Amino acid sequence: MEKRTGSEGSPSEKRKSPDKKNRSAAEKSAASFAYKKKSYGEKAAAGKAKKPDKKTAAERSHAGKSAVKTSMAGKSTERKSTAPEKVQKTKSRCPWSGRCGGCTMIDVPYEDQIREKQKVVEELIGDFGPVEPFIKMKNPGRYRNKVTSICGIDSHKKPICGVFRERSHEIIPVKTCLIQDRRADAIVQSVFSLFPSFKMKVYDERTGYGMVKAIQVRCARATGQIMVTLVTSGPAFPSRKNFVDALLKLEPSITTIVQNINDRDTTMVLGTREKVLYGNGYIEDTLLGKTFRLSSRSFYQVNSIQTEKLYNIAIDMAGLSGKERVLDAYCGIGTIGICASDKAKEVIGVELNEDAAADAQENARLNHADNVTIYADDAGQFMTEMAQKKEPVDVLFMDPPRSGASFDFLQSALILAPKKIVYISCNPETLADNLSYLTDGGYVMKKAVPVDMFPYTESMETVVLLSRTNS
Repeated sequence: MEKRTGSEGSPSEKRKSPDKKNRSAAEKSAASFAYKKKSYGEKAAAGKAKKPDKKTAAERSHAGKSAVKTSMAGKSTERKSTAPEKVQKTKSRCPWSGRCGGCTMIDVPYEDQIREKQKVVEELIGDFGPVEPFIKMKNPGRYRNKVTSICGIDSHKKPICGVFRERSHEIIPVKTCLIQDRRADAIVQSVFSLFPSFKMKVYDERTGYGMVKAIQVRCARATGQIMVTLVTSGPAFPSRKNFVDALLKLEPSITTIVQNINDRDTTMVLGTREKVLYGNGYIEDTLLGKTFRLSSRSFYQVNSIQTEKLYNIAIDMAGLSGKERVLDAYCGIGTIGICASDKAKEVIGVELNEDAAADAQENARLNHADNVTIYADDAGQFMTEMAQKKEPVDVLFMDPPRSGASFDFLQSALILAPKKIVYISCNPETLADNLSYLTDGGYVMKKAVPVDMFPYTESMETVVLLSRTNS
């Protein structure tokens, strides 16, 4: 994940600049999103939307606190929430609501969620161009195909597994979640139930003793394959064969079981070493007719149903005719580029993480995508080198992390100057900052389509089409 830096510059005269609103992105977000627990970024209220400065997104995000903070519960530091009264008073349908900090909108009617999320996106990026209505999920529940349960010791010194309370390391014993795959929830509990029989101690982060740090279950929606990953503090795993046999007896639908070794004192759940205990050590799923191999550490969108809608929108925006050269930056395991490969002449995927790049190469081979080439490299540097060699690119797909694209990446994109940029964003605030720079650099936002990838949460995904102007 790259750091975000930036530079100064005058706003474009060919669009209605967000600067004219004279409000920061966070102010707009907080003012419009009454249900949110915290405003996006909690920026200084006096800021204006502008090209990225030389601070990272995180530094700007914490530079000052937003003038207004509201919460789903109706509590506020400076004013009451405008959330409907019935949301504030009725009993939550989730017994852990307000404790785990996950699905903070679990008791908000779905249409109300969509309406408020629409306001946020329009407030943040509406000045750049048209924002289409949110793409909703038909049945917005149990959509998460990956479940991670943290293991530890509770206040009574008893073993526990669940999720961290928001902004703490207190584990909330969530046994089932309304946005997680039912099979995954059940398998986590089956794994946890076997620990006493095999004298497997959960890890205590306070003392540094114990074996099992986490249980992760990943389910492939299209194929039904299931991968279980046990994260341990060291390589030792006594009676591993007997444990695997006992688990498969309880959960015969499991496709593969992996031991992930994380011996570091870190907030990262997964380590870098693994042992395959059962099966191939991976599962396969399909998106838009393409097959993708997933390891425990592969990045893969958690909502498979909405991902297909998201990718269809992105590929349609690209307007591919079979003659284009496409660059898929931040390509991960190659999903977007491979899905688009049938409609393009050539697809180049660039991914900094070498393991993900290797997965992408394998996925291209699985799909016989001979026109797809994957490089393990920094995308910004790669684009700059392409520009220096005068290698043309017709379409750039970019799917950066929540922090947005770095200044170096954006600058490289402007130097390369593809005809179209299809930007997939998981954070509308950093998207607004990046759009400001790209539009000042000669691009115009043709349209934005928000997709509800994460119902009952405050997160949102947006696909944006930018076209290069003659200037």
